[in-house]
Amino acid sequence: MSKLSFLHHPWTVPGVSGTLIAASFVVSRLAGAGWPGDALMAAAAVVAGAPVLVKAARALLARVVGIDLLVSIAVIGAMILRNYWEAAAVTFLFAVGHALEAATLNKTRSALAELVAVAPDVAVVMRDGAQVEVPAGAVTPGETVLVKNGSKVPVDGVVLAGAGAIDEASITGESLPVEKVVGDTVFAGTVATGGFLQVTATGVGADTTLARIIHRVEEAQDAKAKAARFMDRFSAWYTPAIMVLAVVVGLTTGNLVLALTLLVIACPGALVISIPVSIVAGIGRGAREGILIKGGEYLETAAKIDAVALDKTGTLTQGTPFLTDVVVLDDTLDQDDVLLVAARAEAGSEHPLARPVLDAAAERGLGTVGLPEHTEPVPGKGIVATLDGRRVAVGNLALMSAEGASSQAARATVEDLAAAGRTPLVVARDGQVIGVIAVADRIREDAARMVAALHAAGVTTVVMLTGDVAPVANAVAAQVGIDDVHAGLLPEDKLDVVTGLQRQGRTVAMVGDGVNDAPALAVADIGVAMGAAGTGVAIETADIALMRDDLLALPQAVSLARRTVAVMRQNIAVALGTVTLLMAGVLFGGVTMAVGMLVHEASVLVVILNAMRLLRRRPRRGAGAGQAAGSPRSASAAGSRIATRRPGSTSISPSAASAPSRREKVSGVVPR
Repeated sequence: MSKLSFLHHPWTVPGVSGTLIAASFVVSRLAGAGWPGDALMAAAAVVAGAPVLVKAARALLARVVGIDLLVSIAVIGAMILRNYWEAAAVTFLFAVGHALEAATLNKTRSALAELVAVAPDVAVVMRDGAQVEVPAGAVTPGETVLVKNGSKVPVDGVVLAGAGAIDEASITGESLPVEKVVGDTVFAGTVATGGFLQVTATGVGADTTLARIIHRVEEAQDAKAKAARFMDRFSAWYTPAIMVLAVVVGLTTGNLVLALTLLVIACPGALVISIPVSIVAGIGRGAREGILIKGGEYLETAAKIDAVALDKTGTLTQGTPFLTDVVVLDDTLDQDDVLLVAARAEAGSEHPLARPVLDAAAERGLGTVGLPEHTEPVPGKGIVATLDGRRVAVGNLALMSAEGASSQAARATVEDLAAAGRTPLVVARDGQVIGVIAVADRIREDAARMVAALHAAGVTTVVMLTGDVAPVANAVAAQVGIDDVHAGLLPEDKLDVVTGLQRQGRTVAMVGDGVNDAPALAVADIGVAMGAAGTGVAIETADIALMRDDLLALPQAVSLARRTVAVMRQNIAVALGTVTLLMAGVLFGGVTMAVGMLVHEASVLVVILNAMRLLRRRPRRGAGAGQAAGSPRSASAAGSRIATRRPGSTSISPSAASAPSRREKVSGVVPR
């Protein structure tokens, strides 16, 4: 450690002052009472008091009357009265308090330090056919970067070739490595734990996700909460009030020592640190868990959340529909016949629901190569195609009516499937209904546990907002435990629902993808972006950004906010209680300046230790919850979900399954 860094170390001043105090006691015991001991004690007061006096003078120049001024006046008065021990004790304890505060804030900011530490320094890029090691910031977007086992990923990018496992804990907070293959996204600061990847750089330097996270955490930890701003206003009148009180007490009693003691004891040091140390610890804890909170104000607001609005597709569901049912309504055909006709017709469709039909046909080995002779999309209804000279229609009942293919059995089957939360598509050929197929979105594995955990965290109402029709929305809501459902909504309708909840006095959090949910996200008290690791816009604009695509991170964020505010309130109570009791002790109980300052600094330590509890890792809420009724099955069973049904049958195959890692925003029921 250099000499200069030693002088600026937070424990240097209390260390030197404490040494001088100890030396004073030793000299006084050896040589008896006299000027050597007093000189050492006065020197201790000067060493510890000089920084306080400088800060008080700077504050006065800025027309700010602060706590340092109270201590400075009291110490100068004690020195004039030759109470060197009191002056030294007060300044020493005050210096210890400042050192503890600095050390604690450094500790609570450790999440930011950890993020900065994982930022990569170098990158290996391919230039002119050769591997070249360059500074990470010197990589050009579009260059090919090599990521070898055990090395840090130096840029944001897309895997061009190779396969491997990446530890993304620094970005998402998730401890398990993630498998990466061609086309997957990787992030700067993550670590390769296996394999070899060639990555096309898409973001470098300040444009990486890690850089944006560091910037956000820096801003968040420095941003003041409402309570902190209140404390600034409070100290603006509290300090002059205490000075006036001390003058009145001194003039009334004629006891200058009592007045000076009152000045020292009334310093609300614990109160000043109680809020920022709690906020910084809470935001730092969240950053470690992949929960980015915009600032103290948003942390306080998140603690009040009692209503959560969730988009369905892509949040509660995976947004990847799959075929669930094939209902045969023509005795001359079988399941494969109906599916093949539908798949060949859908081969010429651009609609999102065509993909799961084609995928299911391919899984069963049905030949769908080639396009129909003619394809005619019918907006809001479906598609009409010509196959081998025959007219085939796939769509809703309105399309069937237009084609003259009405069927009571088809209508009953459609109603049955829709009530079960599926999207039914009627299949007709040459004006005759031959069957009904159905697709459904996959409900996410942890959706039910997330809703239960939100309720456990104190959220009274969980609302689903979706553009889907009511039967599908209600079916999903029933499986995951949603309290209220609003279906068939346009983006502006979602905004109306959120504002309606706010008019009821609710504090609303809106969870969405930031695109079609943008109006509702903007008006909500807290806008939450989920799976934001790959979305720089979400990191910068969301009030809370959940870096990992994990529904249980949402109740975890709410719980963290509530715990942080609870700790803040506990700290305020400890600080105010200590000051009140000490002032009463000074006025009525004979509490001395040194004893009062010792108790005061003890309260500072209690406040600090209480805030540091937030840094401990806690188990996730709901992690041990049992599987809910209707909860997802393994995706490995996807090939066996197609059910054969005849009119009047009541058996229905499962409509939910765990899903692949990527998701595509597709509505479960979209009229064509």
